[in-house]
Amino acid sequence: MPEQHRTPPVETVETVETVETDVPRPGPGTPRKLAAVLLGLTAVVVLMLCAFALPGVNGGPHEVPIGVTGPRAAAQGFEQKLDGPEWDVTVYEDTDALTTAIREREVAGGLALGTGGIDVYTATAGAPTATGALTALGNAAAAQQQAKATVHDLVPFPGDDPRGAGLAAAGLPLVFGGIFPAVVLTRLFPGHSGLRTRFAGVVLFSLLAGLAVAGCLQYGTGSLAGNHWLTGLGLGLGMAALSMTFIGLEALAGFAGLGAGAAVMMLLGNPLSGLGSGPHWLPSGWSTLGQVLPPGASGSLLRSLAFFDGTGAAVPVLTLAAWVALGLVLLLIADRRAGRTPAPGL
Repeated sequence: MPEQHRTPPVETVETVETVETDVPRPGPGTPRKLAAVLLGLTAVVVLMLCAFALPGVNGGPHEVPIGVTGPRAAAQGFEQKLDGPEWDVTVYEDTDALTTAIREREVAGGLALGTGGIDVYTATAGAPTATGALTALGNAAAAQQQAKATVHDLVPFPGDDPRGAGLAAAGLPLVFGGIFPAVVLTRLFPGHSGLRTRFAGVVLFSLLAGLAVAGCLQYGTGSLAGNHWLTGLGLGLGMAALSMTFIGLEALAGFAGLGAGAAVMMLLGNPLSGLGSGPHWLPSGWSTLGQVLPPGASGSLLRSLAFFDGTGAAVPVLTLAAWVALGLVLLLIADRRAGRTPAPGL
């Protein structure tokens, strides 16, 4: 039989095509951008630490206004000895004049010098930390005379909260009470068409939240005294000052403006408000700045309405009203600018 030639099998070579997938690769500027972000975040953390720590570290009596009365020679000698960077001393004719000045918030407290001892008059609700320092000063002066110091608290905190913990804790809720409505209302009613709705929402929220917070502090924790309605309106004005400013910044500069405003109030306004210590416990420049910002002005207004029958309320009311007016101006500028912008396609 003839031999059959078999054709050898042909080896097939499979070609594997490599499919390139679009894998995002870091651009040339990514490391630099990441480094800038990390450095910026680190700077924010350090700034926050300084804002909250430095006022406490550098805290102490700074030109705290106090009064002194007693025999003229002794009172003037006491004034010359203490008057300086820590205490701003005023001599009063008698004890009645001194106590009236304390209740009217002209001074934070005072000493009545006498042969049988020293009477220390304080207003803890007005300046809690300065009260402790003034009491220590009175005890030291009495010890030098081998006498006794008697403390009279003319304006104390309520008995349910004798240390004023509720008032001191009100700082952050006040700030967040300004931030939250601005963010929520901006999200729900964005753009030029929602400006008036955001404005109305801020006004109504401030009234409701102010009365609610005042009721919680007065009837819930027992931290406030005075007229609940007036105190609630004062708190509402403080929240309106913050919220109105925030929605004005957002309308003019977007969320970057709102974020910048919130950062200022959180990092500067809250720690410099003096709610827990009283404004005189901060260095003079920091104290002034803290009282100009809404959290500090709100705290001063709250003290005035809750403990001093409104004495000293005029300055913080005007300060907060100025912030509300600033927010309105920013809203009007944003509204006019949006009205002049031509619609797309025209």
